[in-house]
Amino acid sequence: MDREYASSVGERLRSIRLRKGLSLHEVERRSAKEFKASVLGAYERGERVISVPRLQGLARFYGAPIEHLLPPTGERAPDVSAAAPTSACIDLAGLERSTTSDASMISRYLAMIQTVRGDLGARVITVRAEDVRVLAAALDETPGEFIARLARLGVRAGVGA
Repeated sequence: MDREYASSVGERLRSIRLRKGLSLHEVERRSAKEFKASVLGAYERGERVISVPRLQGLARFYGAPIEHLLPPTGERAPDVSAAAPTSACIDLAGLERSTTSDASMISRYLAMIQTVRGDLGARVITVRAEDVRVLAAALDETPGEFIARLARLGVRAGVGA
């Protein structure tokens, strides 16, 4: 298995975990440490290749068919080349006005970032490339598609360098 495919598998694993509303540490705790947070994170980042037996166990844990944890045939990892955005500036007020369920999910994620940063009064937030990738994965998109979604929602304040 090549690194690109491992990254694609990782994106799927992260997407399913986020849809289940679980943190890496919650998976570790709820699985009685069968799936360590650090190892699961490495799978999700494509740094480690997951074995078939571990993938089967994770599918059972998530209550999902194993094929949902794998990218569709022929799918490659999202483009994270130098041309891909490294960060994104998002208009929080505009996002709050949006009524789509995706906007609601994005808002919750950004609220978490604001809390961690202690930046609760901000009207615009800049998210790092990793956050762009996580949000894109949660929506089953590439980072570029996610940036385009922000533009369609009218909340893209700019793209960071």
